[in-house]
Amino acid sequence: MTSFVGRRHEVADVKRFLSGAHVVTLTGAGGVGKTRLALRVAADVRRAFRDGVWLVELAALDTPELLVQTVAGALDIRDRSSRPRLEVLIEHLRNKQALVILDNCEHLLHECAVLAETLIRVAPDLRILATSRQPLGIAGEQTLAVPPLALPDSDVPRPSVEALAQCDAVRLFAERAGAVLPDFAVTDDNREAVEGICRRLDGIPLGIELAAVRLRALSVQQLLDRLDDRFRLLTAGSRAVLPRHQTLRALIDWSYTLCTDQERLLWERVSVFAGGLGLEAAETVCSGDGIAREEIIDLVIGLVDKSVLIREEYPSGVRYRLLETIRQYGRDRLRESGEEEGLRRRHRDWCQDLVTRAEREWFGPSQVMWFTRLRGEHSNLRTALDFCLTAPGEVERGLAIATAMRFYWIAAGFLHEGRCWLNPLLAADAERSVFRGRALCVNARLAVLQSDFAAAESMLEESRALAKEFGDAATRAQIAYVSGLAALVRQDLTRAATLLEEALDRHRAVDDQVGEVNSLMYLATAHSCLGHSRRAVTLFETCLAMCETRSEHWFRSYVLSVFAIEMWQQGNTARAIEMEGESIRLKQPFNDRLGLALCVEVMAWIAAGRGDHECAAQLLGALRGIWRSVGGPLFGYLAGYHSQCEAVTRGHLGAKRFDAALRKGAGLTFDGALACALQEKAPVGERPEEAERPSPLTPRETEIAQLVAQGLSNKEIASSLVIAQRTAEGHIEHILSKLGFHSRAQIAVWVGERNRAADDEGPPEGTP
Repeated sequence: MTSFVGRRHEVADVKRFLSGAHVVTLTGAGGVGKTRLALRVAADVRRAFRDGVWLVELAALDTPELLVQTVAGALDIRDRSSRPRLEVLIEHLRNKQALVILDNCEHLLHECAVLAETLIRVAPDLRILATSRQPLGIAGEQTLAVPPLALPDSDVPRPSVEALAQCDAVRLFAERAGAVLPDFAVTDDNREAVEGICRRLDGIPLGIELAAVRLRALSVQQLLDRLDDRFRLLTAGSRAVLPRHQTLRALIDWSYTLCTDQERLLWERVSVFAGGLGLEAAETVCSGDGIAREEIIDLVIGLVDKSVLIREEYPSGVRYRLLETIRQYGRDRLRESGEEEGLRRRHRDWCQDLVTRAEREWFGPSQVMWFTRLRGEHSNLRTALDFCLTAPGEVERGLAIATAMRFYWIAAGFLHEGRCWLNPLLAADAERSVFRGRALCVNARLAVLQSDFAAAESMLEESRALAKEFGDAATRAQIAYVSGLAALVRQDLTRAATLLEEALDRHRAVDDQVGEVNSLMYLATAHSCLGHSRRAVTLFETCLAMCETRSEHWFRSYVLSVFAIEMWQQGNTARAIEMEGESIRLKQPFNDRLGLALCVEVMAWIAAGRGDHECAAQLLGALRGIWRSVGGPLFGYLAGYHSQCEAVTRGHLGAKRFDAALRKGAGLTFDGALACALQEKAPVGERPEEAERPSPLTPRETEIAQLVAQGLSNKEIASSLVIAQRTAEGHIEHILSKLGFHSRAQIAVWVGERNRAADDEGPPEGTP
């Protein structure tokens, strides 16, 4: 939100280095501006990288083993297979022309170096831009030491005010001071004090920004005087022997002393959070022993005012974040106070309560809210699990947390990460318990979804024995469900139906509605695949009714998607299209790539069945890349439909036209494929309620929304309308904002609904 000041030469140097080196590392002290420089360069060069510029934020990652998973997540790679994550990442990047920014590598230096060297060996068009306090130390690495901002020329005794104000350090101070005091300007009266402040702070951007905030209470001269007091260390000895990070440490020391005792205490305590926190989290974890819960809000405001906490606005509400350097300072102070372990336990308890509530309320109207919240707290959940794995006697609590996250692991596409936590937690403590039995069953479920059946069967066997030993009827129901799901995925349909029927009965016996819906959904699917249409429809409708009664989204989206296949098989194509469209709408808040891919797949089959072979072939082309991105292939029990669709489409189009359509489809983005799928005409009937409302878009925005729905890129839209690409991008941002959407695919759905409504109304009166 703040302007980027200076760095003209550094920006040019980094661009030049990227043109010749595969790995460029920006080094320098904490707070010197490495990340801001990297992001500025990324913004300038993004059009030069066909496959995008990707930011991987590593500051909140404390677990080296999750580095590859984190990079894959930042690149939006969804893979449900059991393959090693590095293999998946290499395959994804092998032929990509992309720039990956690895931000804050210093605490994962060895792991980042190994990963970077591995990737550039197999991906010749990949560039990596890293920020770190020291070089990665790999062959071919080009490093750039990011210096502090330029200070006034000391050889010029008294530059003009105008010349002084053009100096980068002074300009940064003046801009940030202007945010505090709107009338602030560098004048003849304050010029010497301003220059003195910038010199005392060595031109370090973070130091200058923290100092400028003090102008809320101090004059420029008072600020300079207090800097002299606090930073005597910086002038007492040789500057050459003082590490730059000590300069920043001294600055943070000073900010620390300007806080009240309670603000310092809160600063230390919030440092246990990774990736940010909300007010409720601060009140729960950080209150007590010197801070009353009702005092937290005023202390948070004080720390925001002092630029210790950064306030960030999210759709779900306001969150607060510590810059990593300031967070580490707080952790050091917390460690010195002897409170660290106790605070980490309280943080762990808060995380456990969070996931427990999310699991309890998952099947209901708050589902999307809980998913969004857990996604925002992902770094904190990792920190809590890491504590449980490394602190003595905490494994059982870790198993409880990882188990409660079962739906999140699946909905967010983190099957591999879920197993990465459950496997070592289970290995760390083999004590027989109810918790272990439940964790084994959840881990087996994740393994089945990755088609790792051998591992799943072994875990289910142990889980079954523990459930029987402890009389855990709920887990026995889950075991039957997971076993049935495994049989279904392996196309053993009769066995799947038997096991899922057992699971349904067991879940009903323990009044587990989530398990009941899960079992109903796949039991209906098994009967549909067996050709038992009447039984399948009854089960699907029962399942949908349960979901709709609870205003639930995620399960309902899957039921609709598979129910649509049954409707299509029965010849009710219009109903099938309607169901798939609704399924897509429900899946979008979760960015459920696996589920959305299934919807596109079914729409391809429907298109082929209706004779629209060109559309079907394009969707098949798009699906080849989509299934790779989500760790396909398609579940085995549905693979026959795909093969039949491909054979029919190829037969009607001929090899040449079929291959051309495949290539065209392969060029579609994920959102473009969704938009292409949604061009299918819906049945004549009631207009969607949304389409009845007047459009909030201008004629130009409506025109651009239609082009988005056709799957055109920003560049293609700009070319089509003879406007600048940035103008097109601006229009799309306005469209998203007006409609309250977050993705181009949502625009496509909205356009499709309005187009269908217009078709249903027929031509205006008097039109031939």
